[in-house]
Amino acid sequence: MMMVELTSVPSAALPVDALADHLRLSSGFADDGSQDAQLEGCLRSAMAAIEARIGKALIARQFSLTLSGWQSADAQVFPVAPVSSVESVKLINQAGDETIADPNSYVLRADPQRPRIEATASSFVQPPRGGSIEIELTAGYSTDWTGVPHDLHHAWLALAAEFYERVEPGPMPLPMAVLALIEPYRQIRLGGALA
Repeated sequence: MMMVELTSVPSAALPVDALADHLRLSSGFADDGSQDAQLEGCLRSAMAAIEARIGKALIARQFSLTLSGWQSADAQVFPVAPVSSVESVKLINQAGDETIADPNSYVLRADPQRPRIEATASSFVQPPRGGSIEIELTAGYSTDWTGVPHDLHHAWLALAAEFYERVEPGPMPLPMAVLALIEPYRQIRLGGALA
């Protein structure tokens, strides 16, 4: 399984002004925007760290999921949530020829923890031997930061502020306050599989 981000989060969707206010950067000074690039970098890093931890996309964007075969004959769970739409399902043979699956042959189950597609018939059409399946989907809470759940919203700003204020290079564990806010969104794994 391989998942690739097809579209990136636009700069306008990031809460640069909210982070500046959170850090009180504009107190007593005119905002000349000189810190915007650094703030945006901190927000993108914090977003990536939180998304990796909880398996959720904060800002909506398109992804491509490539599989060598279906998880089961009639359902495929997505490794990211929440999923709002499935744009296409393609079966690809060894030569790279694509066959687009009939959109009526599957349905999206938009579960907040384990979204999946399910076959509307008894099972999915299998990819050709040596072939693959490519699913294009849109996942994320909102097209901008105002639609992100409030506790994740707060964790995002808090972690971005930590990145902004950090002086020492190298890896940094997530702060306990951030962990406390994001843990309810994390999927529990039992025996190596998602519960």
